[in-house]
Amino acid sequence: MRKGRILNRALNDAISAMGHGDVMVLADVGFPIPETGVIKVDLALTHDVPDIYTILELICGDFIYEKCVVAKEQEAYNKPLHSKIKALINRCEVETMPHEKFMPKCQTKAKVVVRSGSLEPWGNIMLVSGIDAPAWFAKEGVITPDYYEDRASYNG
Repeated sequence: MRKGRILNRALNDAISAMGHGDVMVLADVGFPIPETGVIKVDLALTHDVPDIYTILELICGDFIYEKCVVAKEQEAYNKPLHSKIKALINRCEVETMPHEKFMPKCQTKAKVVVRSGSLEPWGNIMLVSGIDAPAWFAKEGVITPDYYEDRASYNG
């Protein structure tokens, strides 16, 4: 048995397939998942089960990300979800972009789409895979560039 909290084999395999800069989309139940060229992990069971926040919380415990992006509309029209996401995401700022740009980017850039049962307006979340910067820059004599300082000092 795995020590981590995620028990779903397909989700664990999808996380393991991610490389630096790859995009994972945590999607609501209505997200139009591309037919080809993407790893699909369908966790939806029924309305709001599992919800997108629960999936995000589990993934954040097992996945190194360097960027989190949501639709700008989430900030204005779904403040409860936006607040929860901002409180959970601790490796970077939660970025926003207009929904009309966010959705096509999710569909064309995603390597992995994890489908939830969520019925959350503007609930989709884009995570960009990072590296374990503290480990990469820990060797004696290696110099951490300024633009990696925040990531290299991350302890969580």
